[in-house]
Amino acid sequence: MAVWAIGDIQGCFDSLQEILKKIKFNPKKDTLWVAGDLVNRGDKSLETLNYLYSIKGSIQVVLGNHDIALISAYAGVKKSNFTIQPILDAPNAKELIDWLRHQPFLHWDYRLGYAMAHAGISPQFDFGMAIQHASRIEKKLRGRNYKAWLKHMNKKSSNKFNAKATSLDIEKYILSSFISMRFCEDDGKLDFKQKGMPTSLKVIKKGLMPWFACPTRKKMSMKILFGHWSTLGYYQDSNVLSLDTGCLWGRELTVARLDVDEPILVEVKCEGKAKVNS
Repeated sequence: MAVWAIGDIQGCFDSLQEILKKIKFNPKKDTLWVAGDLVNRGDKSLETLNYLYSIKGSIQVVLGNHDIALISAYAGVKKSNFTIQPILDAPNAKELIDWLRHQPFLHWDYRLGYAMAHAGISPQFDFGMAIQHASRIEKKLRGRNYKAWLKHMNKKSSNKFNAKATSLDIEKYILSSFISMRFCEDDGKLDFKQKGMPTSLKVIKKGLMPWFACPTRKKMSMKILFGHWSTLGYYQDSNVLSLDTGCLWGRELTVARLDVDEPILVEVKCEGKAKVNS
């Protein structure tokens, strides 16, 4: 019984099948953690989503920004595009979207010592706060009024947590930190615009750093596993494990085995499935 974690798939179904075959993944006994962004931009988003749904009892998913974009398009509060439209047109669209809506933003296993969130955990949150805040927005996404809630969530977020803000603005910050965060300032204030490498001159000049390198970051008892950051790629230290290695952009799709003393990495080369006008 192996526990594997995989970075952003984004509709790259063929690469997903190739890597699962390479690690001899058996859904009857193994578990796959999926770090969000199951769909969008790749050429087989519907196939990817249908497959993951078919083995839903063997996977642990957290939602990413592209998954929220899909749900928002289904809800009519965000435009669709030609890579996710096949999902919206599928006869089982409601079943797939309802399943996605009920996936968490944070998953953890104390025994393994890992917690997973698509973009990571805000440096302003300790783990107890992260659990509480994730649960708060999960309830909203699963609720009857999720469409109206998503309409507000698609507005610009504050870059710092403010407990005195309105409920919707607090929830917007929580959502953005879990699915869109990369860089921050040394006081924990997030920058949602920058997408490049931490070593880029532009980032350094702005005094930005990866969220996990923030000097005021709250201490965590577990290692944080995340995706979302293809320009960072694979990265590991004692606190975090980054697994988005840019399959969509013609680089690699990467999995890491978690139920071992040190993560075992396996990767496959990808052709690159990005649709530039998506």
